[in-house]
Formats: sequence, C-alpha cells, structure tokens
Amino acid sequence: MWYGWQMIKGLGVTLNHFLETYWGDLKMLWTGKRYYTPEGIAQRTSSEVSGIFTVQYPEEKIPVPEEFRYIPFLVYDIGADGKPVDRCTSCGICAKVCPPQCIYIVRTNDPVTGRPVPAPASFEIDIDICMNCGLCAEYCPFDAIKMDHDYEIASFERMHHHIYDKDKLSKPASYYASIRPVNNAQEEAARAAKAARMPQKS
Repeated sequence: MWYGWQMIKGLGVTLNHFLETYWGDLKMLWTGKRYYTPEGIAQRTSSEVSGIFTVQYPEEKIPVPEEFRYIPFLVYDIGADGKPVDRCTSCGICAKVCPPQCIYIVRTNDPVTGRPVPAPASFEIDIDICMNCGLCAEYCPFDAIKMDHDYEIASFERMHHHIYDKDKLSKPASYYASIRPVNNAQEEAARAAKAARMPQKS
C-alpha cells in the first residue's frame, strides 16, 4: 500500500462521522425530535447514536444520574403549622468528617439559660473548598445534609456568591425526593420501620 494511505483512511473516518452528524440532525428535524429536546438528548446519549455526539452545552444538557453529587444542601421538613423545620441539630459531625474543613457551624444557644439548642444559628459552606466527596451526607445521623445536582454555580465574585449560608443551603425535603427518588424512598422506609419498632407512649 502506498505511503500515507492509513492517514487518508483516518481522515475518511472523521469525514464519515462529520456527515453522519448532519444526516442524523436532518432525520430528527423531520420527526420533530431535534437534539435539544428530551427525546433528542436521550437518542444522542444512547449507544445507537452515530456521527459526532458532542453535547451542545448549554442549549443541550445531559440529565445527571441520581447518584451524581455536587455542593451539599440542608434538608428541612414542613411542620404541622406549615413552617419549615430544620433536620440539622448542629451536632457538628459533618464539619468534623469534612476532609477540606469547608463547613462552618454555629450552634444556637437559649437566650435565657445559655444552654445549647439543637438547631444551627448559622451554617456556611465555602463551595470553592468543597471537594464534593459526600462524606458529610454519609455521616449525618439525621439525614439533614444531602448532595445536590445543581452544578451551574459559576459567578464573577467569590466572597459573596461562593460562601453559601443557611438560607442558600436550605431546601425542602420534596426537592430531595425529586432529585433522588430511589434514595429518598429507601430512607423513608427505614425511618418508618424504625418508628414502628419504637415503643408506643400510652
């Protein structure tokens, strides 16, 4: 075979992928399932895709799997009076197990007795230091801190936008159930089983 034939074959493979991309887009346009639709994204991320399958971000976003983890957030429940009830008791376990030590907690004290109250007065996370390991969520005994799916957090100012306080970190339990339905169902089942084993007060 003459010199340079393998290089020409390689370029032919690239050209074939290039043309298949536009042919696939034309077919999806004809069926009304353009690649930036949910159906188109599912097709482009499947094993049957042909052509260039680079994601056209931010117009096209691949859905993240349930176990995907990013910046932690605090979970709160809705009480009987309709007000949010923090799960966090400011025990400090998450701050102790955090490898880069990016979690800062101040416990609430009773203004009359001065004794500690099981609720955080302030809860902050430096997201520039956070390594997204998930140890805080794994070791939390109250299921009060979980890993989020929101990865679009870039900004132009660090000190105000990258230090998340309690208000910015707090999200309802319904949000956690929406991003991690399988995990939430397992945790709720375990919580219900534990409550059933506890002796009933007369």
